Amino acid sequence: MKLATVSTPAGESVAVILDQKRCLLLSAAATDLPGDGRCMKALLAAGPAALASIRELVANEPAAAIRELSAVTLLPPVNLPGKLICIARNYREHIEEMADTVKPQDLEAPHVFMKPPSTTVIPHGAAIQIPPVAQSIDWEGELAVIIGRSAKAVAAADALDYVAGYSIVNDVSEREMQVRQRTDPRPRDHFFDWLNGKWYDTFAPFGPWLVTADELPDPQALEISTHVNGQQMQHLSTARMIFPVRELIAYLSAYMTLEPGDVISTGTISGVGAATGAYLQPGDAVDVRITGIGTLRNTVESSPC
Repeated sequence: MKLATVSTPAGESVAVILDQKRCLLLSAAATDLPGDGRCMKALLAAGPAALASIRELVANEPAAAIRELSAVTLLPPVNLPGKLICIARNYREHIEEMADTVKPQDLEAPHVFMKPPSTTVIPHGAAIQIPPVAQSIDWEGELAVIIGRSAKAVAAADALDYVAGYSIVNDVSEREMQVRQRTDPRPRDHFFDWLNGKWYDTFAPFGPWLVTADELPDPQALEISTHVNGQQMQHLSTARMIFPVRELIAYLSAYMTLEPGDVISTGTISGVGAATGAYLQPGDAVDVRITGIGTLRNTVESSPC
């Protein structure tokens, strides 16, 4: 199933995407669902029983709960994830295109950082805002993993059992972030400036929906591509991940509890703008596509602050 969170005149609802034109509003179909069908986190936390109920509703297609997609607005699939965990340097090809070599440390443990979800996450169709202090804004199309049940110290062999579904994240990045000049920057200063460049408002487009894990049993068999203004910039298989999804979940859950609705953005493939010096500009449109999921599309605008 494709599950989305949508805004309607009656409020927020989880919706099942039925086809290219229609969706089924769970808030209008059944009030006995967790969160009255309005909260994706509640539905995910309820586990297989809730998903079974949703499938039964879809099979019946209650006419009163069906809406045209044009009549609703897509929100992030999980509207305000508890955690947005990102992985850097998870594809050899991306490491190498950044004029670096794959080091032993890259193969020993994932490189993890986080984005503040309340200010970075935006939905499909919303605009990425470029603030005046930004100068080199880059795209990073990535497979997103949505956690479906609480996971702590999970073995890699069991890790996919904790996945509710998959979606798309564009890990937008400011490559040369420097709000303040440093008189004598140290290597660690450069690292933190790079990290701060991940945190601008709107720099985590997420969507358009999540596809339940049963429909994508192998997350390492998907194709990612990114197009800017219709031109393909990125294309690679998730099979090329250094740390596949199950290993990322095992690693992360060893030192933090992953909760329903948490999102793991699994790292970008080669073909980013920094490799050629071509960066996003106001007026651009970015499409990130993943087979079996769909297309996350966002425009780019200037922000006054």
